[in-house]
This record gives sequence, structure tokens and C-alpha cells, in this order.
Amino acid sequence: MPYKFLEGLTMADIAFEASGKTLEELFISAADAVTNTQIQDLKEIKTLVDKEFSLEAADEEKLLHNFLQELIFLKDSELLLFREYELKIKKAGKGYVLTAKAKGEKLDPKRHTLLADVKAVSWHMFKIEKIAKGWKATVIIDV
Repeated sequence: MPYKFLEGLTMADIAFEASGKTLEELFISAADAVTNTQIQDLKEIKTLVDKEFSLEAADEEKLLHNFLQELIFLKDSELLLFREYELKIKKAGKGYVLTAKAKGEKLDPKRHTLLADVKAVSWHMFKIEKIAKGWKATVIIDV
């Protein structure tokens, strides 16, 4: 589930492109990119805490945005960082429902090499697109 940081797309914020064969893989790639913006090595995160949540949105873009915002909220409110995810995305009514089980631990500045403090996901240039090999998203995050 790859992601790459994009240079020159934004001056003060951080941009990345994530991809996945499925929407679930795309969401996990984007989550890893957001976390990797905050700490240097994702392998530093132990899977000691389980957090379950669900989200609804009208379309895939809003669902990804809400998912990433939820991860930022959990980092800010409970100091949680995640490394493993079990996601299910289903079409429901006029939109989509995501159910998530995230595994991680509390942020520990003594063990986690901190980089940037992510504040929010921007709507600027935010997009998801279906591609030949699955899905791709472009995301800018405010730091």
C-alpha cells in the first residue's frame, strides 16, 4: 500500500499521493502517510491499543477526508497513533459507511521520533480517482 510525498505542490503544508488496489487499501495508505508525517518510522508504533469507530459520508472523497480527520482527532484528543487497520467500506443508501478497527499506541516522545504536528486535512486539491490498478488520492495536510 504505497504512498509518496509530493514536493513543490504546497509551500507550508505537506502533500502526498496514496494508492491502493481497493478503497480500503487506499485509505490505509493515506493513513500511513499522515502518520509518517508525524513520526519518522512507522515501525516505532506498537499495537497495544485497539480503537473501533465508524463513519458515514456521501461519497468516497468525503469518507477519506473524514477518516483522516478522525485519525488526527484521536491523535490530538487521546494521543493515539495507529499502525494497523482493519477497514470495511460499504455502499449504504445514498452514501458510504466505513467501519474501522485501528491498532496502535499512545504517542511517546521518548520512543517516537517526532516530525510535524498535523493539524487538519485540507480540501485544497483533495481528490480520489479510480485508476487502472485501483484507486489514487492526492492529499494536502496542514501542519
